[in-house]
Amino acid sequence: MAAVIFDLDGTLVDSAADIHAAVNLLLTEEGHPGLTRAQVTAMVGAGVGVLLDRVIAATGLNPAGRDRLLTRFMLIYEQGSANLTQPYPGVSAALADLSRAGLTLGLCTNKPLRPTLAILTALGWQDHFASVICGDSLPTRKPDPAMLHACVAGVGGGPVLFVGDSEVDAETAHAAGVGFLLFTEGYRKSPVSALNPLASFNGYAGLPALVARCMA
Repeated sequence: MAAVIFDLDGTLVDSAADIHAAVNLLLTEEGHPGLTRAQVTAMVGAGVGVLLDRVIAATGLNPAGRDRLLTRFMLIYEQGSANLTQPYPGVSAALADLSRAGLTLGLCTNKPLRPTLAILTALGWQDHFASVICGDSLPTRKPDPAMLHACVAGVGGGPVLFVGDSEVDAETAHAAGVGFLLFTEGYRKSPVSALNPLASFNGYAGLPALVARCMA
């Protein structure tokens, strides 16, 4: 059966506000000034460990305390991961349309499982995805293709497209040999052409038709 696998942050949802709030609460506790939302958003995408490493580098926090800071950040974020996070316009309808068209849906995100499930539950999406692979599901994270391979297996194999918003997602799809669709309104930093997508789109109303064309 054909399937569509999605990234989460910057693809299905804009989660930057909650991540920004958690980072700044951590920094406040450590006696450091906060970062701007734009600064934090630019750090998102490669997993929570990389996010924290970038926060440490940007603020001068002591890297010797990384493990403690990571544990504290995760506790803060898990308590508020769905407070401000919102789906991009049209996502819920597009997911429903794809399912009605007979496509299996999967989720492949570098976000850890607990905040991922909190967001899916808050949005009523907990039953949408046949396979959910998160940043702590395997020893490696995107752009290593193992996560996407695992998600493909979880949706039953067959023709698959991967929908993402970032350089990490593009690299993952290309390494896994999976067709890549780029949502252009997420957290991408590079030009669209640099990510070499099969196709790109800037709104979810047209995604079901785009998927149908790409799978024809």
